Amino acid sequence: MAIINLNVNGKTLSVDVDPSTPLLWVLRDHLNLVGTKFGCGMAQCGACTVHLNGNAIRSCTLPVSSVKTNAIVTIEGLSEKGDHPLQQAWEELDVSQCGYCQAGQIMSAAALLKRNPKPTDQDIDNAMSGNICRCGTHVRIRKAIHLAAKKSKK
Repeated sequence: MAIINLNVNGKTLSVDVDPSTPLLWVLRDHLNLVGTKFGCGMAQCGACTVHLNGNAIRSCTLPVSSVKTNAIVTIEGLSEKGDHPLQQAWEELDVSQCGYCQAGQIMSAAALLKRNPKPTDQDIDNAMSGNICRCGTHVRIRKAIHLAAKKSKK
C-alpha cells in the first residue's frame, strides 16, 4: 500500500492503495466516483473511459501509480451541473438505451470535440470505434456529437 496523490476533477485527492491498482477501481471504490463503469477489464469496450490530461484513456488497465500528477477528469467532472453540450445533446436526442456505456461514450466524444470541434461522420466513427454500445445506439451517438459541436459554437 502507498499514499498516492491524484488530481481528479480539479481537486487533489489522496488514496492509500496498492500502486498497481487500476485507476478505474481507485475512482470507483476509493473515491466513490461511480460514473466510470467497468466493462471488459481489457481496455477494449470503452466503458471505463476518462480523460488524462485531456486525452481519452481506458482506466481499467492503467495502474494508478502511472498517473502521477496528471489531470484526471471523470464524467462527474465534465461539467458541474451536467450541462456540457454533449450531455445536453445526449438528452435532447434520447441517445441512451440501457445507458451503461454512455459515460465512456461521452468522455470519448468530449476528447474528440476538444481536438476537432467540427468532426465529420468519419472523424466521429474513428474516434468512437473503441467504444462499444451493445444496444446499438451508434447512429444516435453520432447525431448527438454533431449536435454538441453545433451547441459548442454558440
